[in-house]
Amino acid sequence: MKYSIILIFLSILVSCKPEINQENRIKEDVAFLASDALEGRQTGTEGEKKAAKYISERFSELGLLEKGTTNYLQPFTFKPKTNPHDEVKFDVNGDGTITGNNVIGYLDNQAENTIIIGAHYDHLGFGGEGSLYRDSIKAIHNGADDNASGVAILLNLAAKLKDKNTNNNYLFMAFSGEEMGLLGSNYFVKNPTIDTKKVSYMINMDMVGRMKKDSTLAVYGTGTSPIFKQVLKSHNDNFKLVQQESGVGPSDHTSFYLADMPVLHFFTGQHEDYHKPGDDSEKLNYEGMYLISDYIYAIISDLDDNGKLAFRKTKNESDSTPRFKVGLGVIPDYLFDGVGMRIDGISEDKPAQKAGLQKGDIVIQLGDSTVTNMMSYMRALSVFDKGSKTKVVVKRGEEKVEKEINF
Repeated sequence: MKYSIILIFLSILVSCKPEINQENRIKEDVAFLASDALEGRQTGTEGEKKAAKYISERFSELGLLEKGTTNYLQPFTFKPKTNPHDEVKFDVNGDGTITGNNVIGYLDNQAENTIIIGAHYDHLGFGGEGSLYRDSIKAIHNGADDNASGVAILLNLAAKLKDKNTNNNYLFMAFSGEEMGLLGSNYFVKNPTIDTKKVSYMINMDMVGRMKKDSTLAVYGTGTSPIFKQVLKSHNDNFKLVQQESGVGPSDHTSFYLADMPVLHFFTGQHEDYHKPGDDSEKLNYEGMYLISDYIYAIISDLDDNGKLAFRKTKNESDSTPRFKVGLGVIPDYLFDGVGMRIDGISEDKPAQKAGLQKGDIVIQLGDSTVTNMMSYMRALSVFDKGSKTKVVVKRGEEKVEKEINF
């Protein structure tokens, strides 16, 4: 009798255990993925494997079906390029030097078409080639914004979409190898685990954790389907949208656009901690992340009964991007929509810092060229060689300040 009472008591305790709210775990997901224990999640490392395991477990909790080639995982093996102008070659025989893993889960609503929702989860480990950190002491690059933030919103959307908007299936993909050149997304497009001819469109999130006070949100790929601009506008109650039509950009949506799929890429802008050890979880704007997730969910809901979206080629702005022999040593504010190029960060021991330029300065002239936007700034920069000297004029508050630049 005593044991029966104990069993009854234990069953009551289990039944009273509060159910986890899967739509309220963004901060928790970022905290794990951006923790020191994962050592920066560089592709091929133990930290990347721990992150992939965590994402797989979260997919399982959310009830997603396994859609990798090995459960949720899609391994890809490659040899790093030695020439930066070469394309990385995937190693189908498996004797390459690095293996990464995409993590892929699926909501099967028995629908005709599928929407792909993606975000890369890899980062820079202890730094290396992509780091902007110049200290000689190694430091973990946790990549909270880049891109634990995108993965956390991806998981939040998976929770929101369970049993909702069932006119489409949903493929959720956490890519690896993005920092090494969009490797995971490129591999998936070449080796898909679903019929990509049935993909309606792809949504990508990369660095969506640092929404600024003016609530600026950049959306790329708005020209890749005729319906996108209208839908983005009709559901926007919270953001100052900066729209770019091109489907080509420095993140994983590019791989899908180049395979003739409509894409939308969401981005809250660069900052002084970009590709540095300071990109930590406590600096993220979590309220902004929930607003972005709600916005993307509203867009998906609006498009739920539109069938397979029409694809449209866009002008590829990168085709006309100039090549540079020198750099100013600044991080541009890609969300700035005024006249000139606003500086969002200054790299140490580079021409801009040595000349006395500051974060917030707006470059309006470089050499003999007037700078009106990012493209005109790049064209102006492209004419200089190493060792060149020129002047730069910036707007600092209400003043115009002229400095000498030594490249």
